[in-house]
Amino acid sequence: MSENEPSRNRTNAADPRRWAALVVVLVASFMDAVDVTVVHIALPDIQAETGASTAQVQWITGGYALAFALGLITGGRLGDLFGRKRIFLLGVVGFTLTSLVCGVAGNPETLLAGRVAQGAMAALMVPQVLSIIHVTFPEQERGKVFGIYGSVMALGTLAGPLVGALLVEGDLFGLGWRPVFLVNLPLGVAGLIAGALLIRESRAERAARLDLVGVVLATAGLLALVLPLTQGRELGWPAWTYGSMAASVPLLAAFVAWERRLARRGGSPLVVLSLFSRRSFAGGQGVQLLFGLASGVFFLAWTLYLQLGLGFSPLRAGLSGMPLSAAMMAGAGLSMQVLVPRFGRRVLQAGGLLAAAGMVSFVCLAGHYGTGIALWQTMMPLIPMGLGMGMIIAPLTDAILSEVPHEHAGSASGLTNTTMQLGQAVGVALSSVVFFDRLGPGSPTTQAHQMPHAFAGSLWYVAAAFLAASAVLFALPRTVGTKRPASDEAAPEREWEPVPEQEAEAAPVG
Repeated sequence: MSENEPSRNRTNAADPRRWAALVVVLVASFMDAVDVTVVHIALPDIQAETGASTAQVQWITGGYALAFALGLITGGRLGDLFGRKRIFLLGVVGFTLTSLVCGVAGNPETLLAGRVAQGAMAALMVPQVLSIIHVTFPEQERGKVFGIYGSVMALGTLAGPLVGALLVEGDLFGLGWRPVFLVNLPLGVAGLIAGALLIRESRAERAARLDLVGVVLATAGLLALVLPLTQGRELGWPAWTYGSMAASVPLLAAFVAWERRLARRGGSPLVVLSLFSRRSFAGGQGVQLLFGLASGVFFLAWTLYLQLGLGFSPLRAGLSGMPLSAAMMAGAGLSMQVLVPRFGRRVLQAGGLLAAAGMVSFVCLAGHYGTGIALWQTMMPLIPMGLGMGMIIAPLTDAILSEVPHEHAGSASGLTNTTMQLGQAVGVALSSVVFFDRLGPGSPTTQAHQMPHAFAGSLWYVAAAFLAASAVLFALPRTVGTKRPASDEAAPEREWEPVPEQEAEAAPVG
C-alpha cells in the first residue's frame, strides 16, 4: 500500500452503530459496579454461613480488587494488540463463568478462588469499555458519553446494595446469599450476544508482542505490596510481611526501568510512560488512586457498621446507601453538563472538599448517637459525599484520556482503572489497621458494640484521602473540561479506526 493510498483500517465516518455499542459496554461496566457493591451487603451472611475468618472476609472484596488491579494494565494492552472487541467478549465469558463458581461455592476457599478469578476476568473486560468509547466516538461527543458513563457507574453503585439486599432477604429458592453472584449469568449471556453483533473491532495500528517481562514485574511488585497489608494483622505481622512490602519498591522500580528501556528500543511497553508527561493524565492517576483508597476503607467498614454494629437488615442497609449513589449521579450530570465547561478544575476540587465534609459530618453523627443513630441520620452525610464524588469522577475520566493517542487507548484505560482498583485493594487492606484494630480481639460479630467507634475512626482516613485528592487536582490544567474555541472544535480528527473482522482474526498472538 502506498503512502497516498488510504488505509483500509481508517475512515472519516463515525461508526453508525456506536450508540448501540455504547449500551453494550455500559451494561458490562454496570455489571462490574454492581458486583463490587452487591457483595458488601452480603458479607455478614457469607461469613455466618461459611465461617469465613476476618482475613477471608477482607479477601472476598480485596482479592477481587487486587486481581482486578493486577490485570487491568495487561488487559488494556491486550485489547490494543489483539482487538478490543475480542478481548472484551473473552472477559464477558470469563466473568460470567467465574460468577457461577462463586455462586455455587461450598466453602470460603472456593469462594475466594472464584472471586480472584472473577477479578482477573473483569480485568480483561473493563479496560476495553473506555478504549472502545475513546476510539469509537469523535471528540465532540466524548464529553457527553463520559457523563453517561459516570452516571451508569453511579447507578451501579446504587443498584448493588439494593439488589444485594433484595436477593439476600428474598432467599430465592433457598439459596441465601448465592444469587448475588448468580444474577450475573443472564446479564453476561445477553452482553455476549449483543456485543458480538454490535461492537466493531479495533486495535492499535502497529501490532506487537505483549510485554511479558513488564507483566511479571508489575504483578510481582503490586502483589508484594498488597498481600502483606491484607494478611499481616491476622498473622501478627511476621517478618515476611515487612520484607515483602520493602521488596515491592525495587520490583516496581525495575518495572519502570524496563518499560523505559523497551520504549527506547522501539518495543511495545505495557505502560507507555510518556503518557505521564501530560499533566491531565499524571494528575488524574493520583486522584484515581486516592479515590480508590477512600472507597476501599469506607465501603467495607460502612457495611459492617450498619449490619453488625447497628443491627440493620440487609434491605435497610441497602436503602441507607441510596442517597450516596443518587447524589453521585446528580453530581456527575451537573458537573459534566453545566459546571466544568464553565469553571474547569475548580469544580473537581470543590467536589473533593464536599466529599471530605460529608465524612467529617458522619464522624460527628456516629460519635454522638452511637448505636442509637437513626436511619435518616446515616443517610444525610452520604449526600455531600456522593455529590462530591460525582463532581469529580465523570469529568476526571474525560480529562485523563483527552490527550491520549488512539493507539495507546487500551494502555491508558487499563492504567486508569488500575490506579483506582489498586487504591481500593490497598484501602481494604488498610482496613486491618484503621478499622479492625479498633474492634479489638475477636471477630466483627462478637465486637459489635465497638463498631461505631471503629467506624468513626476510619472515616478520618477517608476524609483525608478526599482532601489529598483535592490538592492533587492542582496538577490538572486550570481550564480542564472547559469549552474549546470554535477553531479548535472544528479541527479535523480521525474519528474511528475500525479493523475489518478478517484482519482482526489474523492478529498475532504472543
